[in-house]
Amino acid sequence: MMTETTSSEAGPGDRLVRTGAVVFFVGALATLVTVAPLFLGTEPFPPVAYAVCMLMGVGFVIAAAGVLRSIAAQRRQARAASR
Repeated sequence: MMTETTSSEAGPGDRLVRTGAVVFFVGALATLVTVAPLFLGTEPFPPVAYAVCMLMGVGFVIAAAGVLRSIAAQRRQARAASR
């Protein structure tokens, strides 16, 4: 018997995907903020600000881990249903 995930029911990996998306967008916003002085001709930000831009990659990895976790859970569920 297959069960469908509803919007109120979070599956495995859903929280990781949401967290990864938030971290990614924080990194994307930091990238926009740190690149703006280059176009505006103002003083660039300190190197720490550029390190915050790395959150884009971290968020992508977190979201990818959530997707892989969700795939693994669906595979286990499909195997259990086929037996």
